Amino acid sequence: MTDFQNIFQERKIIIKENPKPKIKIFVDYREKNCFVPTNLINLNFEVEFRELKVADYLVNNIAIERKSIEDFLSSMKSNRLSQQIQDLQQYENKLLIIEGIEEQELYNDYQTTGISANAIRGFLLSITIKHKIPLIFSKSQKDTAQFISVLARKKETESSLNVRKKSLNKKEQMQFILEGFPGIGPKAAKKLLTEFKTIKEIMNSSQEELKKIIGKKAEIFELINCRY
Repeated sequence: MTDFQNIFQERKIIIKENPKPKIKIFVDYREKNCFVPTNLINLNFEVEFRELKVADYLVNNIAIERKSIEDFLSSMKSNRLSQQIQDLQQYENKLLIIEGIEEQELYNDYQTTGISANAIRGFLLSITIKHKIPLIFSKSQKDTAQFISVLARKKETESSLNVRKKSLNKKEQMQFILEGFPGIGPKAAKKLLTEFKTIKEIMNSSQEELKKIIGKKAEIFELINCRY
């Protein structure tokens, strides 16, 4: 009877010695200064800091961009967020978390931010409807970590660092190339392509011709003829 009991005791010991491996979450190294990674570690995740070209967190092939309200408003104003949203399109699954919704008012006074409440609402709608990026509003960094935790546990597989490129048709590829120029957004790119039809024609056009279509934004194309 003693030997029989020992068999079960040994099995129990083996189970304890081989715990379930932790789920790995890839985190951009610039997130080291916030408490979200610390909270994820406390939730029993393995956090690996990397230089991520796109997003702040990679969880089960989902690219997550995290923005505090202050950062959301400032990056919206500087158009940096527009570029980040464009970059997120490289992932099939993406998510934007807006953090601190209980600590700070999203629709701040216009005199404080220079951004009207309706402009903010319109931008949020554009993110979800035009760019197909779901929005999550979290209360705090701890709450953000909880959201990421739920995502990570839905499928316990290591996130891939390989960007899954979304296939673009020719028109979208042409527009994407033009949007690579600083200050050239979707509207300006479409105007140029509608007028000149090809990228080659745009590049061969004079400053005067370009300015008639997109105004001062055309100045960026002067770089084409500059020597390095």
